[in-house]
Amino acid sequence: MASNTANPANHLPYFFGNITREEAEEYLMQGGLSDGLYLLRQSRNYLGGFALSLAHGRKVHHYTIERELSGSYAIAGGKSHASPAELINYHSEEADGLICLLRKPFNRPPGVEPKTGPFEDLKENLIREYVKQTWNLQGHALEQAIISQKPQLEKLIATTAHEKMPWFHGRISREESEHRILMGSRNNGKFLIRERDSNGSYALCLLNDGKVLHYRIDRDKTGKLSIPDGKRFDTLWQLVEHYSYKPDGLLRVLTIPCPQLGSENEGLQSHPATHTLPRSWAGGGIISRLKSYTFPKAGSKKLQTTIGHPPDEAPFNPYVLQRRRGLPGAEKGGQREALPMDTEVYESPYADPDEMKPKNVTLDRNLLTLEEGELGSGNFGTVKKGFYKMKKGAKPVAVKILKNESNDPAIKDELLREANVMQQLDNPYIVRMIGICEAEAWMLVMEMAELGPLNKFLQKNRHVTEKNITELVHQVSMGMKYLEENNFVHRDLAARNVLLVTQHYAKISDFGLSKALNADENYYKAQSHGKWPVKWYAPECMNFYKFSSKSDVWSFGVLMWEAFSYGQKPYKGMKGGEVAQMIERGERMERPEVCPTEVYDLMKLCWTYSVDDRPGFVAVEMRLRNYYYDISH
Repeated sequence: MASNTANPANHLPYFFGNITREEAEEYLMQGGLSDGLYLLRQSRNYLGGFALSLAHGRKVHHYTIERELSGSYAIAGGKSHASPAELINYHSEEADGLICLLRKPFNRPPGVEPKTGPFEDLKENLIREYVKQTWNLQGHALEQAIISQKPQLEKLIATTAHEKMPWFHGRISREESEHRILMGSRNNGKFLIRERDSNGSYALCLLNDGKVLHYRIDRDKTGKLSIPDGKRFDTLWQLVEHYSYKPDGLLRVLTIPCPQLGSENEGLQSHPATHTLPRSWAGGGIISRLKSYTFPKAGSKKLQTTIGHPPDEAPFNPYVLQRRRGLPGAEKGGQREALPMDTEVYESPYADPDEMKPKNVTLDRNLLTLEEGELGSGNFGTVKKGFYKMKKGAKPVAVKILKNESNDPAIKDELLREANVMQQLDNPYIVRMIGICEAEAWMLVMEMAELGPLNKFLQKNRHVTEKNITELVHQVSMGMKYLEENNFVHRDLAARNVLLVTQHYAKISDFGLSKALNADENYYKAQSHGKWPVKWYAPECMNFYKFSSKSDVWSFGVLMWEAFSYGQKPYKGMKGGEVAQMIERGERMERPEVCPTEVYDLMKLCWTYSVDDRPGFVAVEMRLRNYYYDISH
């Protein structure tokens, strides 16, 4: 989804997007500058913030609307509001610090869309390149990484984008910066930014009439960056962009970035393969002139990251990650949450061309090591942790071991059926099968998801936030969309069959009841009732034994209910027959206490009685994705 869609103000007719203060004044003058005439625009110095431009006394007054840590919006020192629209509505009735009430919105002229900023325009490419080069992903895995982690990646890119800019020279001395700027062309406004110390302080070095001026860029307690007595910014690229439009306290505007010596940025104007920069730099807007970026390769100092987690997070082993990805440890304060791509089980074990997927799913018992103790048990027997030796080292695996005393051919058939289904599936949000091992017992070897079932995890971890739960159920919807596209019906989708790799990474498991459909079919008809999880089943499953991706959508609605009720049992205390009657009467489960209304509305949509009117996973995933992006922004 374009980043545009996630902007919480885009639907407002008086929101103009990333326009300058001067452009806002121009618009309000066109509107007649009557007292109380206003418009809303994107903040050009605070990430996710806005600015309100308001006419009074034939002048335009500007107010910054900051996005607070809680996700609400407020004018400095003012009341907090859930959205920019609510803030506007409030100030239409209460001045509360403004020079006058907001009386009349100045709406965008017909055909004018909110203006996206230069960073917004480049963000998609930046994210793609970052994911490609940091995790060495491509194809389907790359797309899935971008969709599921977009909000986190946007933040990562926004706060580290300066490292990829030609004007950022890292830790060099004052003398070295002057030497670099005075080499080659000596155009006024030539500039670079260097790191002054390890406390987040920088210096802007600017050429003016043959002399290099040095401006300190300090970071305040809230993390904002500014030159002394200057405007404050969330990021260095916003600061550079601002001063490339107007001097605003500097002796002149920033014009040409000073390229780094001996790097691929040197001689940028004639090097189209890296940063394509036009020859003319007139007219302001440094970032908008950068057409593409070259990222440092994984393992270089610019990608140093500490994979950390807040104290209430599930534990994660950073050493495994650093060994795997070659990330060399800590950057100053550069802690970030571990992402799904950081784990051993994001990429397919068969993504490595040396590890060609054999047509035969049988594994060599000598390459499999089992640990003592059980991870769990089920109808088949037990699940143990183990390691399977692959070409690039031992891979942690979960091994489903068939009960030794059970020679029931039906159970063996079911195990083989599950293996047959799973070997055809390859998606980051599905537990992949490594293969089957027939030795002291039949063993199904699968990827490891250490934190276990979603329902049990949530029962024990009530601190998990609504946003975190939304992230996980969105990942499940991505896995289910993949199954739908590949004509697979799960038939047992429930929170107990979603396993967590980390607190922020879910995988769908347990394909024991799955059926692959032929291309000309869109549902599977069961021959007999069997032992079914009826509380998760759609009406057509119970009434006609018909299963389809649409019946999986019904089950997904129940799974969301389980997740937002922290692992409670659905239809508590009711028998299967009572549940069926309740559904026939048109009644549905009530909204869990912490469940947002937007998610509950989607649950009810998943519980649409008529299979033809029920949405598929393409629509469900997109709706969840939009909601997740919104609450993350």
